[in-house]
Amino acid sequence: MSVDVSVVIPTYNRRHQLERTLEGLARQTGGPLETEVIVVSDGSTDGTDEWLRSGTTPVPVSPCFQANGGPATARNRGAAAARGSLLLFLDDDVVPVPDLVATHVRHHRDLDDDVVVIGPMCAPTDAELSPWVMWEQHMLDKQYEAMNLGKWEATARQFYTANASLSRRHLEAVGGFDPTFRRAEDVELAYRLADAGLSFSFVPEAVVWHYADRSFESWLANAAAYGHNDVIFGRDLGRDWLLKAVGREFRTRHPLVQVLTLVSLRFPKLGRRLLTAAAWSARKASARGPGRLSDVTLSVLYNLEYYRGMADELGGRKELLSLFRLRSVLR
Repeated sequence: MSVDVSVVIPTYNRRHQLERTLEGLARQTGGPLETEVIVVSDGSTDGTDEWLRSGTTPVPVSPCFQANGGPATARNRGAAAARGSLLLFLDDDVVPVPDLVATHVRHHRDLDDDVVVIGPMCAPTDAELSPWVMWEQHMLDKQYEAMNLGKWEATARQFYTANASLSRRHLEAVGGFDPTFRRAEDVELAYRLADAGLSFSFVPEAVVWHYADRSFESWLANAAAYGHNDVIFGRDLGRDWLLKAVGREFRTRHPLVQVLTLVSLRFPKLGRRLLTAAAWSARKASARGPGRLSDVTLSVLYNLEYYRGMADELGGRKELLSLFRLRSVLR
C-alpha cells in the first residue's frame, strides 16, 4: 500500500500524553489520505512500550523501540522506518486539530516541493499551564502574529518539530537530525535545510494544542542550553550571521535585562545571587497567578540564563561583551 504521509512521533515516558496525541490523529478528517503513524519509544520505562505493542492504541501505529538516545535519534529512527514521501513531525504532548494532516498535505501539494511547512503550537483552553510555560507561549504567539501580519517571513528559527512537515528526500539529503544535540536539534536541522535551498512557510490553520508540562528547573535549563547551542551553531558550524543577530537583538532588549546581564558578567557571584533572587521572585509572583509582574520577572530570568549559557560556551564575559560590541563595558 502506498502512503501519502508518515506522521513521526518520538516519545519518552509520556504514556498518557501520547494517548491524547493519538486520539487526535484518530479524529483526522479532510479526504482520503493514506497515513501511517510511527511512534518511536526512546527508552520509555512507564509502560509505553507494552501499550504500543498491545494493539489497543486509538489509531494503528507502527512502533519502534530503542535505548534512550534523545529526540534527534528517535526522529531519525522514525524517518528511516517511514514509507511516505512526506514526513509530518509531531511531539507527544500535542493534540492536532481534525484537519491537521490534510492541511499539511494540501500545502505541500500547492507549494513548491522545496518548502518546509510549519504550523503553530497553541495553548489549550482546557488545561492550566504553569506561568513559565505560559510566558513561553506568549513569546511564540508574538512570532505567529508577526508572521500572520507579514512583518517577516518564517525562517529556520521558527522550525519546531512539535508541528512541522517536509519531504522525506530533503531530510535524507541533509543527513537527518544531528544526535549530538538534545536541545534545539530541530532548529539546527532547519539551518541545514535552509543552506540546502529550502524555504519555510508558516500555515496558521495547521494548529496543534500544546499541553506543555515542564518543571521550573527544566525551563531554566532550556534557556542556558539554547544559549550554548546558539554559540555552537554560529561559531562552530559556520553561521557567523547568527551570532551577529544575537548581538543586535541584545541591544534591543529591555534596559533592565541589559543592565542585569552586564552586571552578572562583571560580577559572577553577584550574578548568581541575582539569578537566585529572580527565581524566587518568579516563583512567588507565579504563585499569585499569571500577570505582568510574573511575565517581566520570567523574561529577565530567561534572558539571564540564556546569556550565561552563551558566555560559558564562548569562554567568558569578554567574549560575550565583544559579541555585544561592548568591549569597554565593566572593565
